[in-house]
Amino acid sequence: MTIENKERVAIIIVIGALVIGDVFFGFNYFFLNQELQTVKTEQTKSDLNTKVLAFTSLFIQKVLQANTEVDFETRLSLENAVRDLKDDQIMAEWQNFTASTTEAGAQASVKKLLGILVSKIQK
Repeated sequence: MTIENKERVAIIIVIGALVIGDVFFGFNYFFLNQELQTVKTEQTKSDLNTKVLAFTSLFIQKVLQANTEVDFETRLSLENAVRDLKDDQIMAEWQNFTASTTEAGAQASVKKLLGILVSKIQK
């Protein structure tokens, strides 16, 4: 074999190794990107669950276990916590609760609201 042929074989081997490397890293990128998307989705769910649990806890402590009427500051913090959830279903039931004119209506809204909150956590 001449030196020229040896150089060609060496170049072909190097190019082949580079192509194999590109394919390997391309597949790794694809699978790692899918895994990253899964982790991001799970993190989003976890963040939402944390917010829902925080609001639920605040609501139980400040409204359901309250011995006196709920003050303005508490109402404002609850309203902000509900808005922070960015969930239309929870917000709609919260508005039904705050718009209740009777105790029976408020109790029914609380039951629905707590049911919605628990169902959001389970997903």
